[in-house]
Amino acid sequence: MADRPLTLMAVHAHPDDEATGTGGVLARYAAEGIRTVLVTCTDGRCGDGPGGVKPGEPGHDPDAVAAMRRRELEASCEVLEVGHLELLEYADSGMMGWASNDAPGSFWSTPVADGAARLAELMRHYRPDVVVTYDENGFYGHPDHIQAHRVTMAAVELAGLTPKVYWTTAPRSALRRFGEVMREFGADWDEPDAAEASELPPFGLPDEEITTWVDTTGFGGRKFDALAAHASQGENIFFLKMGRERFTELMGTETFVRVQDGTGAPLPEDDLFAGLR
Repeated sequence: MADRPLTLMAVHAHPDDEATGTGGVLARYAAEGIRTVLVTCTDGRCGDGPGGVKPGEPGHDPDAVAAMRRRELEASCEVLEVGHLELLEYADSGMMGWASNDAPGSFWSTPVADGAARLAELMRHYRPDVVVTYDENGFYGHPDHIQAHRVTMAAVELAGLTPKVYWTTAPRSALRRFGEVMREFGADWDEPDAAEASELPPFGLPDEEITTWVDTTGFGGRKFDALAAHASQGENIFFLKMGRERFTELMGTETFVRVQDGTGAPLPEDDLFAGLR
């Protein structure tokens, strides 16, 4: 361990995902002297263009959007003090069912083995002690998030490493409060009825199934500012509407499920690096 620093690698699908799901831990662990590595898999070209223009609408230039979102991602990484940013630069696949899912070069259409080989090379280089990505459903069913999960899990095996591996999640106990806050700030949020809920992909977990609760309250301002760096996507980033104080109150704990561990650290835990330091 003396020849290299403890290292956190977060694997995300798009520019801005790093701030939403892991902005707190990236900032906290960087401040604690841990090396942080962010791998962003796609170029975000299916995001909004200037003025909120949507993909397929007049004035939406996917290449220009990708270039703009790269600049925003770099700014976010500066706020979070991410040590190393690695871009796989696959084409953003868009939402599930879009024609862009199957476009040449899209992340969703890329063989998992190809993406895993590239990511495994980065893992061998950085030798992360902790790897964070999404669950099998990509947290909410986005194709690029699902592909990021598949590629990451395959890469861990291919690299022959044994890091602690975590999937991002949300406690179900917080979802109702989250909905209340969304409605308070004017968002269209309706709780699904039983029939609708049975058709939705699983979202979040019961509290007792969450293994890891990391307090990132002290870095709520940085997480908020990192999200704000993705200004072009502001229409889609609801959290910015609530201001820094309410944002930190609601988003001050980041939660995970530990799915691989060689340390034997007891659960539940409050530190991704429990058992490593």
